[in-house]
Amino acid sequence: MLAYVLRRLLYALPILIGVNLVTFGLFFVVNSPDDMARMQLGVKRVTPEAIERWKVEHGYDLPLFFNAAVHGSAQVTDTIFFQKSLKMFTFDFGRADDGRDIAQEIRDRMGPSLALALPTFVLGLFASVSLALILVFFRASYLDFWGVVLCVAMMSISSLFYIIGGQWLVSKLWALVPISGYAPGLDAARFLVLPVAISVIAGVGSNARWYRTIFLEEISRDYVRTARAKGLSERAVLFRHVLKNAMIPILTGVVVVIPLLFMGSLLVESFFGIPGLGSYTIDAINAQDFAVVRAMVFIGSVLYIVGLILTDISYTLVDPRVRLE
Repeated sequence: MLAYVLRRLLYALPILIGVNLVTFGLFFVVNSPDDMARMQLGVKRVTPEAIERWKVEHGYDLPLFFNAAVHGSAQVTDTIFFQKSLKMFTFDFGRADDGRDIAQEIRDRMGPSLALALPTFVLGLFASVSLALILVFFRASYLDFWGVVLCVAMMSISSLFYIIGGQWLVSKLWALVPISGYAPGLDAARFLVLPVAISVIAGVGSNARWYRTIFLEEISRDYVRTARAKGLSERAVLFRHVLKNAMIPILTGVVVVIPLLFMGSLLVESFFGIPGLGSYTIDAINAQDFAVVRAMVFIGSVLYIVGLILTDISYTLVDPRVRLE
């Protein structure tokens, strides 16, 4: 298993370099260093001298990929790409355009993001799988029909509707929880109840429908008919056999949200004023802060690769027939 993990990590290096290169290229196709300087200086009639001074101070006065003004290896190392992007492979994210340490900002904002994402992930997974099992247990009944209709209706509604509607109904009309904001420690719970509830409700429709499809596919297999022939009840067949054998597609779906656990929910954090990594990324995009954007894209890529490796390992735990080679 160790050799497999090491091999997968080596395979990940060209992927990370490619993601880094594409992110770098796309950002500078849309924004030039002059545009970034004008955005950060914040004045309409900024002088060319001020732009050049900002570019020198932030290291954007160099060529993007190749520096023909120097000789030797400096032609590659004295470029924006080498000095700004390749250092991230040592997790040196540098400083944002406003001078703040990006690594420190990530450490400070990790807590609020995880406080929102972890309960959303656990409660959402539990609610979706439970609802899907109930629908499959009562399959081909009116409960199954109206349950699917409800799931389709829920997944057809925009997340913005849930956020704005929840803030208006629960916070403004009923005044049960604050409409936005965040506090450290245990006080964070009253700020997170509504965002977590809205995130769970917004995702349960599509997830439950997807899990229902998986369970229905499993319940038509031969081993299920064999279990029924042995006299097992429908409940025992569903929870002991079908749920266990459906774990691989469930794990595959779960790994997709692993980067989101760290990155936070962009919309929810922004609307509820939660100082997490999601709102940090949105603010960086609005400010065209390339240093922060590339750092968050890089972290997301690393987490996704780590999640895929963990998923492959977990396959061996739920299905002994799977071998890591």
